[in-house]
Amino acid sequence: MHRPRLEGLEHLPRDRPFLLVANHSGGMALAELSSFAALYAERLGGEPPLAGFALPLGFHGPMAPLHRALGSVPSTYAHAYEALEGGASLLVFPGGDHEVLRPIWKAHEVDFAGRVGFLRIAKTAGVPIVPMGIRGSHFSAPILLRSKVLPWLLVFPRLLGLKRFAISVLGILGALPILFSPLALGWKIVIVWLWMGSPVTLLPIIPSTIRFRIGAPLLPETLFAGEGDEDELLERAYPRVVQTVQQLVSDLGEG
Repeated sequence: MHRPRLEGLEHLPRDRPFLLVANHSGGMALAELSSFAALYAERLGGEPPLAGFALPLGFHGPMAPLHRALGSVPSTYAHAYEALEGGASLLVFPGGDHEVLRPIWKAHEVDFAGRVGFLRIAKTAGVPIVPMGIRGSHFSAPILLRSKVLPWLLVFPRLLGLKRFAISVLGILGALPILFSPLALGWKIVIVWLWMGSPVTLLPIIPSTIRFRIGAPLLPETLFAGEGDEDELLERAYPRVVQTVQQLVSDLGEG
């Protein structure tokens, strides 16, 4: 459906676990995750073993079946170290809900929101970071507005544990028939409110082409080299990783 393409598999280390660090797009990221999982299984047969690193709440909602199929693990330090020590690598999206819900006009911008937890994991475990750029998936579920207020206004997203939520094109398209229906105004308001707070509004609706490109590993001994305490080392490493992923995303637009 999304005609996905995957490049750069030769950069994946075979002698030790790694963090595959990528930008995150597409509302619930269903198109992105399913496309990558299918390509990885088809091209590599699941070797080296790679587990998705997902929010714990994702294991209890509509994404739970996908996480189980992908062999995901909850995004905690304990689960990360356990997986890496067991020989599994991790697919990590540092930008999380902040990045995946960015508006459509920022589709090609990498935004990890200053989060350095993935760097702390890589440094502590002594594993390389393998950058991956993803382009096209954000157009599969166009987002118009991202807000920290929406989960509280719409209630249901907050009950799911979400700190951010978004208004999508699908959300607007679904609300319009309700607003122009012959229902009483009160019922219209209630139904639209329930609809706009549903994760269904973040599902993919456009079969956009999705492309993945994996870059050369960033080794921990060079990424975290230099003097300073851990926080300083992570702060220095952060822009290098972001810029590397951003370059991969930009290069995909030229190919």
